[in-house]
Amino acid sequence: MRASLLLACCLLLPCAGPVRAGDLLVVVNAHSGVEHLSRDQVVNLFMGRYREFPSGVVALPIDQPSAEKSRFYRKLVGKELAEINAYWARLYFSGKTSRPKQSAHGSEVVAWVAGHEGALAYIDRGDLDDRMKVVLELP
Repeated sequence: MRASLLLACCLLLPCAGPVRAGDLLVVVNAHSGVEHLSRDQVVNLFMGRYREFPSGVVALPIDQPSAEKSRFYRKLVGKELAEINAYWARLYFSGKTSRPKQSAHGSEVVAWVAGHEGALAYIDRGDLDDRMKVVLELP
């Protein structure tokens, strides 16, 4: 009986549609005035090329701890974490810009977005709440 139930579940799984829990969402504070950002705008904000949202509000990006950060930059720009760190090292020593705030854990990111009008972050879909607005999805 148990084996047939397992087999039935495995056969039905492809019909269930894509699993969306692993999607990364780029979010801003719900009161930022930002409705949507293009992929290029998100790249430019997280890579230090832009410092403001299109609305004029100063952008305050924050990075997640290493595993999530690595996943985000692979999806966003197709680069590994070592490449991103090297990029920021070059910019840091040139004095051109500063890197995103670094969080110690995921819950700090949610609090940052909730508490700062200019906050910009990436989170798992499961961490989304009404204090945030999704501006870009990275499946």
